[in-house]
Amino acid sequence: MPLRPKKPCNAQGCNTLTRNARYCDEHAHLLTSAARAKPRESSTQRLYTYKWQKASKGFLARYPLCAEHERQGEVVAATEVDHIVPHKGDATIFWNRNNWQSLCHSCHSRKTAREDGGWGNPRR
Repeated sequence: MPLRPKKPCNAQGCNTLTRNARYCDEHAHLLTSAARAKPRESSTQRLYTYKWQKASKGFLARYPLCAEHERQGEVVAATEVDHIVPHKGDATIFWNRNNWQSLCHSCHSRKTAREDGGWGNPRR
């Protein structure tokens, strides 16, 4: 049976060719640490229930513009409600409307990635 073709390692910046699943021998530990990572809780477990859906829709109706673009003097429709200070599962912070702001999708994604360590950013 012929050998599987070599592919570049998935580790960022590594150009080593490998026949392994995703990583070269040097970066194989990345696969095992990702496999052992704790699975994310469901949206309901993270407090995003039907009650949140109703509350966020009401908030967006009251504050329809992206707060980040508004600070820059631009007018862009908001699509998501963001927690200014991340709640990290704390229901008191989660439901505090003074901690909410309306954001467009791109601003919300950028802010969340910066806070949660997405897109290669360090986790805070």
